[in-house]
Amino acid sequence: MTFALAFPTIDPVLVEIGPVSIRWYALAYIVGLLLGWLYIRHLAKRFNHAITPRQVDDLLVWVTLGVILGGRLGHVLFYKPDFYFAHPAEILSIWQGGMSFHGGLVGVAAALLFYARRHRISWLALADHTAPAVPIGLFLGRLANFANGELYGRATELPWGMVFPAGGPGARHPSQIYEALLEGLLLFVLLYGLGHWSAAHRHPGLLTGVFLAGYALARIAVEFVREPDAYLGFLLLGSTMGQLLSLPMLALGLYLIASAQRRPGGAT
Repeated sequence: MTFALAFPTIDPVLVEIGPVSIRWYALAYIVGLLLGWLYIRHLAKRFNHAITPRQVDDLLVWVTLGVILGGRLGHVLFYKPDFYFAHPAEILSIWQGGMSFHGGLVGVAAALLFYARRHRISWLALADHTAPAVPIGLFLGRLANFANGELYGRATELPWGMVFPAGGPGARHPSQIYEALLEGLLLFVLLYGLGHWSAAHRHPGLLTGVFLAGYALARIAVEFVREPDAYLGFLLLGSTMGQLLSLPMLALGLYLIASAQRRPGGAT
C-alpha cells in the first residue's frame, strides 16, 4: 500500500460577513500587491536609480490594473477562448476564478512601459526595480492554489504525495508547493542577492532578465509533474500550455541578461 498525505481541511473562504466573502485567492492578490509595493518602495529608497518612493505609490495603481486586466484576458485568450467567446458576459466574472500569470505579466509590462514613458524614466531600470517584488505575489498565489485544492500535480508514489479532494483517490504531486518554493521563495532570494550584493543595478535589464528566465525555467520544470488543464490536455509534442507560454519568457530573459552584460550602465 502506497503511503499518501491527506489534504488538510481548508475552507477556501477565509471570512464571510453576510453576502460578502473574502477568499484565500483574493487575499493572496491583495497582500501580494501590498507587500510588493512596500518592497519596491524600500528598493527606491535604497538605490534611487529609476524611481522615487512617491512615484512607487502612483505606480501601484497601474500595476494593479495590469495584473487584473492582463491576468483575466490572458486566461480568456490562452486557456478558454471558445467558452468565453460563446459566453462573453462571463469574462467579467473574475470572482469565479480564472487568472493567467503570463497574461498578468503582459499587463504589468504594458503598465510599466506606459508609466516610464509618461514620467520619462528608463523602462528597463523601472522593470529592474519591480521584478524582484513579483515572487512575493507568486509565492502567496501558489499557497492560495494549494488552499483551494486546485492546480494539483500528476499521480505519484512519492512519500509526500497528497490526496486532493478533487483529484481522485490516488496521491498526487503537491505541485502548488513546488511552484511556491521555486517561483516564489527561491526566485526572490536569487533576485534579492543580485540586487543587494552585486552591481546588477548598473546593468539595466539584468534583474528583469534573471526574473523572466528564472520563472520560465521553474514553470517549465514543474509543469512536468503538474496535471494539465482538463480542457486543454497536452499540446505540441506533449507539452502543456504553461510550458509553451514560458518559452518566449525564457528567450527574452536570456536575451536581456546577455544584453545587460554587454551594456554596462546607462539607460534604455
